[in-house]
This record gives sequence, structure tokens and C-alpha cells, in this order.
Amino acid sequence: MLISNLEYIPDRRIVRHLGLVQGSTVRAKHVGRDIMAGLKNIVGGELKGYTELLNESREEAVARMTQEAQQLGANAVINVRFSTASVAAGASEIFAYGTAVVVE
Repeated sequence: MLISNLEYIPDRRIVRHLGLVQGSTVRAKHVGRDIMAGLKNIVGGELKGYTELLNESREEAVARMTQEAQQLGANAVINVRFSTASVAAGASEIFAYGTAVVVE
């Protein structure tokens, strides 16, 4: 499955548009990560626990989007975008969406 944030795949021709596909996941913060983040706020620096959480969330959202595209018969997803939203105290959604297409 080809994934692109462009409106096309370089060197490929789009032969069919299959429509919008999406994938999302909602994740909550981990108490241990919150404690470490609080300590890191004092001294500064990257919050690696949160970085890992966001990376895992993005990967899961893309996997779900890709699975939906495969079910439609796509071999590529173009114009991929990400969005985030706070769902509840300490929980956030990562949302990935794009256009499923068939390219040759």
C-alpha cells in the first residue's frame, strides 16, 4: 500500500478514486509517564514517554486507515492528513484520513 501526503503518487497514474478512508485511535496517558513528564517539566527536555505514545497512536491510526482502503480495493492512499483532539481529561484521539485510489 502506497501512502502519500501529496495529491498524487509520483510516476504513477490514478485510474480510480474510491473515496475517503480514515482510521483513529483514542489513547489515555499513563500514570508513570505523567510522573516522569512532571519531573521533566522542572529540568526541561523531550517528554520521551509522550513521544512514544504519539508515535504508536499515529501508526495505529494509519494501519486502520490502510485496512479500510484495502477493503475498498485500493493500492494507495493519497492526500493523507492527521488530526488530534482532546476527548476527555487525559485522553486524546489521533485521526488519519485520506483518499483511497487505485494507481498503475
